[in-house]
Order: sequence, then C-alpha cells, then structure tokens
Amino acid sequence: MSVNQSLKPITTSVNNKGHLEIGGCDLVDLAQEYATPLYVIDEATLRGICRDYKKAFEGYHNIKMMYASKALCTSAIARILDEEGFGFDTVSAGEIYTVYKSGVDMSKVLFNGNNKTRKEIELALDLKVGRFSVDNFYEAELLNKIALEKGVKVDILLRLTPGIECHTHEYIQTGQIDSKFGFDLTQVDKIVELIVDEYKQLNLKGVHAHIGSQIFELKSFEDEVEILVKEIARINEKYGLNLDEMNIGGGLGVKYTDKDCPPDTKDLAKVITEAMHKHSVEIPTIYIEPGRSIISTSGVTLYTVGSSKVVNINGKTKRYVAVDGGMADNPRPSMYQAEYLADVANKPENNEKEKVTIAGRYCESGDILINEIELPYLETGDVICVYNTGAYNYSMASNYNRVEKPAMVLVNSAQSDIIVNRESLDDLISHDNIPSRLRK
Repeated sequence: MSVNQSLKPITTSVNNKGHLEIGGCDLVDLAQEYATPLYVIDEATLRGICRDYKKAFEGYHNIKMMYASKALCTSAIARILDEEGFGFDTVSAGEIYTVYKSGVDMSKVLFNGNNKTRKEIELALDLKVGRFSVDNFYEAELLNKIALEKGVKVDILLRLTPGIECHTHEYIQTGQIDSKFGFDLTQVDKIVELIVDEYKQLNLKGVHAHIGSQIFELKSFEDEVEILVKEIARINEKYGLNLDEMNIGGGLGVKYTDKDCPPDTKDLAKVITEAMHKHSVEIPTIYIEPGRSIISTSGVTLYTVGSSKVVNINGKTKRYVAVDGGMADNPRPSMYQAEYLADVANKPENNEKEKVTIAGRYCESGDILINEIELPYLETGDVICVYNTGAYNYSMASNYNRVEKPAMVLVNSAQSDIIVNRESLDDLISHDNIPSRLRK
C-alpha cells in the first residue's frame, strides 16, 4: 500500500500516556507547547510518498517528478522535496521565490498559470526558471516580448485542455473543454504557427495538461496520455518539429475518509507506462506533477475544544462542539463540501462515544469542519486531531475575522521544529496604513 492510501500519517500511534503521537511527538504536548490551531507535518510520511512515486516509476527511465507547489509551499517543504529529487510546478511569483530562496535548482522549476503578470514573468526569467507552461495567446505574445527585451530564449510547453472530465468536484476539474485553463485542441495549430513564424524567442519543447484533482479513476490518465501522444505526433509531422516533452500533470487522489479508495502509485505508474507503450511515438521526457497526494496525508491539524451546544430538531438532538479554528485555516469543507476524519488526541481510545458536529469559530453558519462524527465524549480543553490536512489548508488559509494564521511544525524522530511561525496581532496590522489626515 502506498502512503496516499493511508488515512493517517504512517508514524501515528498511541503512546503509554494514552495520547496520540505522530513522528514520535505527543500531540497533546505539541498543542501545549505551540498552541492551537496547529498544523503538524510528519516528515517520514512526506518522504515516504516521495519514495513511493519514484519507486513506482523506476522502470521507466524518462519520468521526471515535479511537486505541485500550490498544495503546500513553504521553505522547509521545498527543501525536503528538493532532497527527494523532485522538481517544482509553480503558479506564482511567491511560489517561485520560495523555492528559489530554499536553494532549489531553478532549471527544475516550471511556471504554470492562466494569467501570469509581466512582473511574474520577469522574475521567472531573471531567476532562470526551466520551463514556462504557456496557457493562452495573450501570454505567448507577452512572454515573447519580454524575452526579446531581455535577450533570452525561453523553453516552453503548451498547456492543453484535452477534453477529459474526471468524476471529482467541478471546482477541481481542469481538463474539460469548458475550463479557464489552456488551449483547446481546436486552437493548437494557431498557437504553434505563431510560435514557428513570429514568436522567435519561444522554444517549444512539448505539451502540458492537467485533468483535475482527487482522481480515483485511472482510466482518465490513460485517456489523457493517448490524446497528448497523438497531438505531439500530429504537431511534429505537420510542422516538422521535434517536440520531446509531455507533462501529464498530477491529480491522484488521497484517503480523506474510510469510504475513499484512491489508487496505489504503482497502479498509476502501470496505467501511464502501458498507455505510453501502446503508441509508436517516442517521447524522451515525461513529467508528472503530484501535489495533494504528496503532502496531504503527512499533515494533521490540532484544535482545542471550547464551547458546545445541543439543539433539538424534530425531536432529535444534535450537539455542536466548537474549536478554536475553522474555515479560515481549512476552507475546503465550506468550498467543496470536503469530508474529514478526526480523533481526540488526549483520549483516542476512550470508549464513551457520541455523535457530534465539529463547528469552527468564524462568523459564518457554514463554518462546519466535520458534520456528525462519532468521537469520545468531548469536553472543553480536549485536543482534536483532524487528519489529512497537509494539502490546501495552509495554502488556502486566510485572516477572516482578523484572526492570526496558525503555526506549522515539522515532526520527525521525536523532534519538533517550527517551519511556519504563528502570526501575531502585530503581523495582522503590519501592512495597514492610516492616512495622515486621519491620524490623531
């Protein structure tokens, strides 16, 4: 079983105090030392899934692993992924700058995104990012212009929408025709002709697609490979080019709840490599860009229980238990109706259980982290551990209600280290400015 199929970090256990521990660290102690809400990343789980991916594809010599940084991008995470031999798919100046300052070889970085600004393009060129994934006609023209101004040539991939709709939430589908991302297949000839005839600073190396996220049906990847391989062959034949790179994106699912059954990384590798072997076109370099499946399982979030209330609905009672975080540190339940599982870190094996709804602290009725979960009876001060929060929690966090963002710690071999400091109240107002005419 690969790590993405695990509900909890691989080092999760109950210690002799009856507390949950991850990475050899007691979660109750972490909550006391660093306060809550607290993001916790298990280094062993993170490295484990990286190695699962590399082992799954080891027989296919030309696969290059890229981490989709949008899932979680911090300096320490970038260092770990770099040490594990991954490149980086980035989508903003902030992600580019983070991996650059972390000491990453920038030739292993791809700049992706549907509306790159001039400032971001200039930064990427100055830092010598290895590839641009060109998303649209406007970007191609702008990139060529800026590259000409700087006197450089740019290696690019064309971002295509192959027309594949995955069975996942509509907000995280990206490969269907009705999408804001990429060129649809009817537009490919026009952009290739512009590159060949006019945009001389752009060196077209291949194509790029990403069909969605939290994908469980591997047939989607097989269909994607077939479409991209045929398109590369068609472009090469028609225009006399030698496109030799294909980036198939990421999207492999993870296990958020017991009903989720994501494929193993070995199964993903088998489908992709067999799909490649079906076609006579030789593509020397193939990129794959996992994000969620790399980081999600390694992360948990700790919360402290505060207030609670019981309501009576048509003769049935329902208990709400509020914690000290919610939709600002994990917006996914309110955005995608995402589901999570949790344990009570200070008494995970308590047999006195109840069904409760875990509510957040924010001023929205929809701020519900988990709707109706069976847990040991909850009291004020208990520490709740929500699993599989490594991806798209911190990276989508906000300061809604002017609340400080949580800290993040990395745990490994009974050692914990802060990798993101908790925001302070002064941090919250650090970018505010009062015009002189309003000052007392």
